[in-house]
Amino acid sequence: MKQHPVTNATLTEAELDDIRVLIEQRSAILFDSSRERFFSTRVREHLDEKGWSSGSELLRHVRRSSIEYESLLERLLTQETSFFRYPGVYEALEKTILPQVQERKFWETPRTLRIWSAGCSTGEEPYSIAITLCESLKFAEAWEIEILATDVSRRALRHAERGSYPKRSLQDVSLRQVEAYFTSTKHGFQVKPRIRRMVSFAQMNLVESVYVGKLDCIFCMNVLMYFSEERRLAILRRFYEALEPGGYFLLGHAETLSHVPMKFESIVLGDCRLYRKPAASEARQAPALVEGRL
Repeated sequence: MKQHPVTNATLTEAELDDIRVLIEQRSAILFDSSRERFFSTRVREHLDEKGWSSGSELLRHVRRSSIEYESLLERLLTQETSFFRYPGVYEALEKTILPQVQERKFWETPRTLRIWSAGCSTGEEPYSIAITLCESLKFAEAWEIEILATDVSRRALRHAERGSYPKRSLQDVSLRQVEAYFTSTKHGFQVKPRIRRMVSFAQMNLVESVYVGKLDCIFCMNVLMYFSEERRLAILRRFYEALEPGGYFLLGHAETLSHVPMKFESIVLGDCRLYRKPAASEARQAPALVEGRL
């Protein structure tokens, strides 16, 4: 395959701006000044791979072809992910969130537990959630469990649905967990069917108003940074409305909620921050954000 040195392509600031505007218009995803270097580097890499001579040629292709547009977007949205990436989050799920859900729903029929992995990438996060539920939820077979896993990237979702990962992806999974929840294959490991059945994958852009039902917990790790402040707020409102009273919302370690009108309670557990929607009896008196510990 012929290689096209990136130096052969020209890419002006005006072309970068046009590409940025096109992406925001089509997908509502914003690459602002804080990611300027990342954005320009990835666009140049895409030009290099395609063998196109300029940003203008790239624009012509992505405007004419949805396949080419998605190919560019895939490169720009590639995120580092791994199993149990933030251990404190899964410890909070095991020791704080699940016990509260079990107590709140113990007498319900059926007992339902619904968790949303919003921006699930290649699937490591929802499968980590599923493994945590299997290991932590008492009488798991008595619960109707659904982990909804969504992402804007169709390619990432195809990878996630296969549930196949190289050995290096499982570096934070214990040997016991590997033996219990994965099957060894010629190319690495595959998530066992009983874990894959707990997860429902769907293509979704978070700015789209899609009904997802009521949820006990929402994971949205390192995703909101791709949207403007106005759209972030709209997404957060939908998250808040979708949560059951007493439900939890989880962000990435570098993300926080501040100056939002939703009445989330902010809870710090070790190096992990959780946001909790007050129970119905608490909602009338809860301030916008309350610092505390469980």
